[in-house]
Amino acid sequence: MQDRVVLVTGGSRGLGRAIALAAARRGARVAFTWTRDEDAAQSTLGELRAIGEAHAYRVSVTDAAGTAAMLKALEAGPGPVDALVNNAAISQNLPLPLLEEDDFDKVMDVNVKGTYLTSRAVARTMIRRKQGVILNIGSLAGERILDAPVHYCASKAAVSGLTRGLAKELSRHGIRVLCLAPGLLEDGLGRNVPEHRLADYLGHCALGRVGRLDEIGELAVWLLSDASALANGATLLADGGL
Repeated sequence: MQDRVVLVTGGSRGLGRAIALAAARRGARVAFTWTRDEDAAQSTLGELRAIGEAHAYRVSVTDAAGTAAMLKALEAGPGPVDALVNNAAISQNLPLPLLEEDDFDKVMDVNVKGTYLTSRAVARTMIRRKQGVILNIGSLAGERILDAPVHYCASKAAVSGLTRGLAKELSRHGIRVLCLAPGLLEDGLGRNVPEHRLADYLGHCALGRVGRLDEIGELAVWLLSDASALANGATLLADGGL
């Protein structure tokens, strides 16, 4: 990953931060996007710059024009994106009877349309160079029958399908596309899981524990690296064995 430009959407905290830090420790020049928490963004940017070159951009994945401007700035600075991590995502803990159409649309806009828009923008630059890797962050909720918000499950299942479609189309240009689907993690959604659901999850998990953010970060960087060069179009479940 030495000197490669890695862009992580939603990289100011949580899993995005862990992936950005893992890439930086491998010598990558890291850029990340953020939208809401400026303090978290500045903190993560400081951590990254203590390791190497890093850049932060306040832009939503649903903002095509903002994404284009960011990519132009990157090309003028560290260079075009070599590896993209579509990590930005949202969820709402709403049962179906209370799920309004606007709620459904909001989650799909960020999780699915945002992944499509960012992938399209970055792929245009990768196609010109005949190389690149796109890693979409999915979820076990999109791969298994879990007690999770239905619109979140639908959005992450769509990300897996998008991954396969992109992999087929972009492979002719030397671009790989993969999906990494974590299970419950110590941070993020795992923090709000009721005790009885967590006990059920752990009872079925071969490793008997939830994952750590740094573990997913290391897996992500491996998928972005040449070490996984034969992998394409696949979804890797990182759930401890369910």
